[in-house]
Amino acid sequence: MKYTKLGSTGLDVSTVCLGCMSYGVPGRGSHEWTLDEEASRAFIQRAVEQGINFFDTANVYSDGTSEEIVGRALTDFAKRDEIVLATKVHGSMRKGPNGSGLSRKAIMAEIDNSLRRLGTDYVDLYQIHRWDKRVPIEETMEALHDVVKAGKALYVGASSMYAWQFSKAQHLAERNGWTKFVTMQNHYNLLYREEEREMLPLCADQGVGVIPWSPLARGRLTRVDGSTMRSETDEFGKTLYGSADEAIIGRVAEIAERRGVPMAQVALAWVAGHPTVSAPIVGATKPHHLDDAIASIDLMLTADEKHALEEPYTPQPISGFA
Repeated sequence: MKYTKLGSTGLDVSTVCLGCMSYGVPGRGSHEWTLDEEASRAFIQRAVEQGINFFDTANVYSDGTSEEIVGRALTDFAKRDEIVLATKVHGSMRKGPNGSGLSRKAIMAEIDNSLRRLGTDYVDLYQIHRWDKRVPIEETMEALHDVVKAGKALYVGASSMYAWQFSKAQHLAERNGWTKFVTMQNHYNLLYREEEREMLPLCADQGVGVIPWSPLARGRLTRVDGSTMRSETDEFGKTLYGSADEAIIGRVAEIAERRGVPMAQVALAWVAGHPTVSAPIVGATKPHHLDDAIASIDLMLTADEKHALEEPYTPQPISGFA
């Protein structure tokens, strides 16, 4: 395993982050395809054994059961000081007022709920899952600062939003002496490169670490055709991609065949090769998913291969912010 600094922080993270949305009680929340606790633990244990120290989940994943499963597994398989544990806040955790969003009340309640489910006193990285247009960003940033000052989180990060929103949040934090975001968890892969227009240059300029979600485009970049239970039942995923992706997927397949490696390794190597990317967030529900993610670290694409992968791309509608 290789390690890198998370953006401009002093924090060392593995160059692969294990995304834990796939781990949770099946049927809880909106994910029918999640693994139960027994199956999930095997992947988390294997990730630790392979040197992955970076784990990302969210309060909303499988109605909180992802945090519970991940917390118990990491307690059993790893030393707390040796792992980097990230979770997120924003989604609806209960019906009624203040059950979701980024108000001070919601953030203060949800950080404590997440820590309880994770079985830890602090998270290394606490992220806002999306932008909350109903709440003044000043309120959100001050609340996150207070979470850090209380020792409940070491760093804070953000996820998919417009670059102007991210810049505004950073400016307000700096102006008021509040904790700034150190990471951006955004939607970025060979099929969706709109982040290259503004967000990635902004992160590069500001020293913000990028930890992309869906680097394999919900599995579309791992096979020429075919479907999975997730692709058939993932309603959010169906909003992200269209039918104009075949040319890019074909290029991935061609390079993978020439290299003698799975398509996933090529697609992940391309994402990881962007200079702002600290670690792609990779889900794993089959043993080869982890194998491919780890092997991709050592796969260096040539300039000609990168051009071949990028050349068919056409501008896409903004997606993933909802």
